[in-house]
Amino acid sequence: MSTIEKQHHRGTYHFSPKENWMNDPNGMVYFQGEYHLFFQHHPYGATWGPMHWGHAVSKDLVVWEELPIALGPDEHGMIFSGSAVVDWNNTTGFFDGEPGLVAIFTHHAEAADNKPAVQCQSLAYSRDNGRTWVKYEHNPVLRHESYVDFRDPKVFWHEPSQLWVMVLACGQTVCLYRSPDLKSWTFASEFGKDVGFHNGVWECPDLFPLQVDGSDSGTKWVLLVSIGDDPAFAEGSRTQYFTGDFDGERFKPDRVSRETIRWLDSGRDNYAGVSWSDIPAEDGRRLFIGWMSNWKYANLTPTAGWRGAMTIPREIGLQLRNNETWLTQQPARELLAYRRPRINNSRITAKAAAAVLEDLQLSNYEIRVVLDAANSLDIHVRVGSKEKTVIGYNGSASEVFIDRTQSGVTDFHPDFPGRHTAMIPEQEGTLELRIFVDQASVEVFAGGGQAVLTDLIYPAPASTGLTVFAADDRMIIDSLEVYELSV
Repeated sequence: MSTIEKQHHRGTYHFSPKENWMNDPNGMVYFQGEYHLFFQHHPYGATWGPMHWGHAVSKDLVVWEELPIALGPDEHGMIFSGSAVVDWNNTTGFFDGEPGLVAIFTHHAEAADNKPAVQCQSLAYSRDNGRTWVKYEHNPVLRHESYVDFRDPKVFWHEPSQLWVMVLACGQTVCLYRSPDLKSWTFASEFGKDVGFHNGVWECPDLFPLQVDGSDSGTKWVLLVSIGDDPAFAEGSRTQYFTGDFDGERFKPDRVSRETIRWLDSGRDNYAGVSWSDIPAEDGRRLFIGWMSNWKYANLTPTAGWRGAMTIPREIGLQLRNNETWLTQQPARELLAYRRPRINNSRITAKAAAAVLEDLQLSNYEIRVVLDAANSLDIHVRVGSKEKTVIGYNGSASEVFIDRTQSGVTDFHPDFPGRHTAMIPEQEGTLELRIFVDQASVEVFAGGGQAVLTDLIYPAPASTGLTVFAADDRMIIDSLEVYELSV
């Protein structure tokens, strides 16, 4: 495949760097009308290397402006993952009069001279809306003598205790620390020794409260924990979540079974995602974005000159089902403004729908399908003469899936081709599927975001066909909408 052809894999409405490597989202914060997205970045190569914080800003979560690198390696090491907050009350003493941004990140020093690698937490601050950064002169602010993996601080202000809280990845657990000023930290608690998935290092935690919709349960806390790749785990790196309660010191989960794992995403390419800090209270949303890749093959994906993209931004919610609290994800509503209608049909048979789609050629679009929850339907996207990606819903099994075995270039890693499934609760009446297709990705939201799958694909640029199939071509599709998405 030529370099020119490979460039077609760059997403139309997904953020990716202009060049070279990107992985975890970092430091997401909203301030002065801008969404900040920092990210793990190797500015001198298209594979993982010395980590910097890249930087982009957006007014609407869809159109991004990439800015100069925010933070680079120094005498303490590389700049690994972390978070950013608005210091509204100048608890740090870094600001005079006006609030400013503080980044809390991991310094990583590689092993050398028979000494192990060292990870510790440090600060930087900005007085000009994140355009320039000053590293704190007394870095690092938090060390640990025994944890080899001690990284990825996510920090937030806990109003009831009037303290900053840090949740930190510590090998196979997360640790919580507290501070009045972001500089001096006191250990509060540890979570995870006997719960959750442990076939990989724990990374990139996040902890935040959410209102439970449709119930009298009030607020629950959500803990996200990403799990690094383990050769014995075929799925590679993924993200699990827990719901529970948090009192300012300890997180107490609703479910404590080690065998019960709840995955944020049932696809293979949504990793290290965390939420934005300091979203205005009147907005009322918890906004999330993830790195759209997998450590199984992240360094091998068939792009040229750049490598790595983010998922679309998502609104996270909680839903009570059968007396249990479950996470939901929906595409951020800002994406609606970039729709260009192409197809809109109601009460159409599967055969007629295929005919309507026959001449449609698209690379970047959203499909919205509503059908009887008892029925089944396959949707083929990025179809070419020898390739296709199949998204399907099986009503009898209450299952949604992505099959990328014939999606285009798949031979760069043996674990890339596959069929990935998600169970959804039994639906009454109709089921909605929202499917986002871009140059190199498919994201599926089923049943109001009760089941979500995110997968990379690498079709040929000419593979732009779209069709649907049903076992009974007379089956009625309640609604079929197709929107081109352009920014």
